[in-house]
Amino acid sequence: MDLIDSAAIEAMEQRYRANFINSLSGYKSANLIGTCNQQQQTNLAIVSSVVHIGASPPLMGMIMRPHSVVRDTLGNIKQTGFYTINAMPVSMYAQGHQTSARYPSAISEFDACDFTTQWQPDFAAPFVAESPLKIGLQLAEIIPIALNNTELVIGHIQQVMVNPDAITDDGNVDISALQLAAISGLDTYHQVSPIAKMAYAKPDIAPAALKIFNADQ
Repeated sequence: MDLIDSAAIEAMEQRYRANFINSLSGYKSANLIGTCNQQQQTNLAIVSSVVHIGASPPLMGMIMRPHSVVRDTLGNIKQTGFYTINAMPVSMYAQGHQTSARYPSAISEFDACDFTTQWQPDFAAPFVAESPLKIGLQLAEIIPIALNNTELVIGHIQQVMVNPDAITDDGNVDISALQLAAISGLDTYHQVSPIAKMAYAKPDIAPAALKIFNADQ
């Protein structure tokens, strides 16, 4: 095993370093962020930085990159205060990846990448009809990160659309049943499967699996 120190990281070619650092965090959820501006010009962008912030109130966050180029997604969120997070199905990974291309603002990635807009009454952002897990959020806070000029966008969950059969008795959404794609690095897509569901961990009790999904694991 090699030790790669900070000097070696800084010496890496820019694109190589971006790929290297992005891949260190492992598998990440593949999400399509649906927005529109005040004229209802829609936009769709793939984001792999979506994270859980809290359950009460229900909050989700995502990191948006610096404004070195036009960022329609963040601009639209700031304009309208609403956006959607749509989990990307494995079957549409190529179309989802294509949304990262720099289309002009007047061209909707929904149209260019063959996704269908789905509007909900009284909600000012488009959902992806093909997504099996759709989340509508209202902007709660944007926190600038001075270290690299990114911004943490935090949204308050307003609505969720998912097949009730995919929600377990204890409230978990069975992600594997929805056949969702995951991302590693910037451009590698995965289909993942569960290993085990574990019991609540306590210091005086040995680890215990409530369910083993694959006996070969």
